[in-house]
Amino acid sequence: MYRNQYDNDVTVWSPQGRLHQVEYAMEAVKQGSATIGLKSDTHAVLLALKRASSELSAHQKKIIPIDNHCGVSIAGLTADARLLSKFMRTECLNNRYAHDTPLPISRLVTLLGNKMQVCTQRYDRRPYGVGLLVAGYDDMGAHIYQTCPSANFFDCKAMAIGARSQSARTYLEKHLDEFKSCDLEELVKHGLRALRDCLPNEVELSTKNVSIAIVGKNQDFTIYDDDRVAPYLASIEGE
Repeated sequence: MYRNQYDNDVTVWSPQGRLHQVEYAMEAVKQGSATIGLKSDTHAVLLALKRASSELSAHQKKIIPIDNHCGVSIAGLTADARLLSKFMRTECLNNRYAHDTPLPISRLVTLLGNKMQVCTQRYDRRPYGVGLLVAGYDDMGAHIYQTCPSANFFDCKAMAIGARSQSARTYLEKHLDEFKSCDLEELVKHGLRALRDCLPNEVELSTKNVSIAIVGKNQDFTIYDDDRVAPYLASIEGE
């Protein structure tokens, strides 16, 4: 896709003050399947739509555990996400080894942002083509962070990224005030309703294409796949 003379290199500015290669990487996130993160006072929840590349292949994993107290869901290039999640795991392990305590989520996301920023400023690199939703629980409570290929990161109450995620964001905005005091089951239901809005009309949520992860007070980061998702799907059936 040739656009103009200013998109041949990541370090070249356009006269409008834009970095086109970084913007292209942001578009890669919009091509990935949708994922949602939301939090209450006590828990953070990630939900993701899984895709299968063909009828013959298994569905691709969308949620990656990082440490006991945090994990990420991804939209965009899975290979880039694997590299970034390996970096995050290493940082968490180093902190546990040095300080015998979990790494605060805000510091972890700052380190991640610093790593991603280097790729927007060096001609021999390309930006990471993946957006992450980081969910975690630490001394400051539950957290949902969004990271972008531009190396920006945002502390969110709820967020949806990926293909068709605008309708999910609309749902989350409408119910935002309810999340804070929600119990865990109701929080997951809100997430599933928002995720359902991201689907094409002919597709339904199923145990095969949905992944859920929960972390919170006195609860380690846990991923629910396949049959373990069924009770949550049953709770919103018929709505």
